[in-house]
Amino acid sequence: MIFLYSFLFCGVVCLIGQIILDNTKLTPGHVTSMFVVIGAFLDSFGLYDKFINWFGAGTLVPITSFGHSLIHGALQSAEDNGVLGLLGGMFSLTSAGIVAAIVFGFVFTIIFKAKD
Repeated sequence: MIFLYSFLFCGVVCLIGQIILDNTKLTPGHVTSMFVVIGAFLDSFGLYDKFINWFGAGTLVPITSFGHSLIHGALQSAEDNGVLGLLGGMFSLTSAGIVAAIVFGFVFTIIFKAKD
């Protein structure tokens, strides 16, 4: 049953994003940024962790999880290191994903050519 819940959570996030793209003049960059902020907002109040418990790994796949990881790492580091730990902790959970995106983006631009 957890697989169905995970699938449904990701599907609802994608459906909301598609509805926003189809019915507004927002670009995909705007929607992506909005979902990151929503994920960070939900984690600030402890709601995203409840989503993870309810829906499983399906909550860790969409872009909302990036906002959750940013805030979760920052708040965890702030508890350990105080205010100075906010910035360092923000990237402790997301650094692997950021580096992977940069490396894969670089490799794919070398291998493939963009169409005009």
